[in-house]
Amino acid sequence: MAQNDVRYLTPVNIEIKKDKYCRFRKSGIKFVDYKDADFLLKLLNEQGKILPRRITGTSSKYQKKVNKAVKRARHLAILPYVGDQLK
Repeated sequence: MAQNDVRYLTPVNIEIKKDKYCRFRKSGIKFVDYKDADFLLKLLNEQGKILPRRITGTSSKYQKKVNKAVKRARHLAILPYVGDQLK
């Protein structure tokens, strides 16, 4: 290995600007169902925390509905409160 060859454990962050959009408005979803665990898992991170609006691009109206649906699903044991490597 040469002296100038630098290796990173994680890939170098290349600035790629993606346009954020509300997936609910784009798909025409009016109601966020708390019983659909597979869909709600897409809005959680590996620890089971709800992803914020600034990351997902969800509008505030639907983010409130997502929060309520995730909390209801957790209360009914459809989703775990704390996920140990959920995905």
